[in-house]
Amino acid sequence: MAKAKTTVKFQGTLEQEQALREVIEAHKDQPGALMPVLQAAQGIYGYLPVEVQEMIASGLQISVAEVYGVVTFYSQFSLNPKGRYNVSVCLGTACYVKGSEKILEAVESKLGIPSGGCTEDTKFSIDVTRCLGACGLAPVMTVNDDVYGKVEPKKVAEIIDSYMNR
Repeated sequence: MAKAKTTVKFQGTLEQEQALREVIEAHKDQPGALMPVLQAAQGIYGYLPVEVQEMIASGLQISVAEVYGVVTFYSQFSLNPKGRYNVSVCLGTACYVKGSEKILEAVESKLGIPSGGCTEDTKFSIDVTRCLGACGLAPVMTVNDDVYGKVEPKKVAEIIDSYMNR
């Protein structure tokens, strides 16, 4: 599946921008400043959209391409916003063998977004993981900190529906 493109418009606040500028200012003259600035920026915004990457590049006087290269290399960084409810589906070996690919398809179908995406209302996002450490419960999915084991595709809609009206 292709990388998800977000349809959620960037909505950074002046407070967030000021916080990021303070972080950049505190690190700009240090060797290796990019990583701590990116980590702080993700903490401030929750993800690293192009607008934030441009602010960082400008503040550190480096290219946007360099910033983007680091952001896309490390899996800890996200180009897409996370929803209020982040659904994660394990595609590790035990889960995959037990059918987690069908679980992922059911989640994507139910929410109408691909893995890596976020719904327009920012209520839900979908991620895949390689292991949740619950192999005995395979296939496993989580919604935030709630773990669901031995999930069947037909149960996905029921699980997600339980979060719809919260």
